[in-house]
Amino acid sequence: MTTTEHRLDGAAVRSKRGMMTALARLLRFPDWFGHNLDALYDCLTDLSWLPAGEHVLVWTHPEVLATADPVGYRGIREVLADAVEGAADSDRPLKVVLVAPES
Repeated sequence: MTTTEHRLDGAAVRSKRGMMTALARLLRFPDWFGHNLDALYDCLTDLSWLPAGEHVLVWTHPEVLATADPVGYRGIREVLADAVEGAADSDRPLKVVLVAPES
């Protein structure tokens, strides 16, 4: 199975809305993406517009969103975790890696 890495630099992502926009651009979501958590889950568990194989979302600096919008961060994290589980048996499984700064 082929693996495709998608790197999201979260250094400038300070809101749930900003994260939705960043993910939509990065993963080339379809025009019907509704910019809400349900639509995010739907897109992440589909990914039919991307090549078959595993897709790895590498999110750097997640702490920026966690600090600026804690509620939005928790919602995004929950959807990402649910989508990883929901897409596990598909031909486009999703893996999410959060990369925090070294202390």
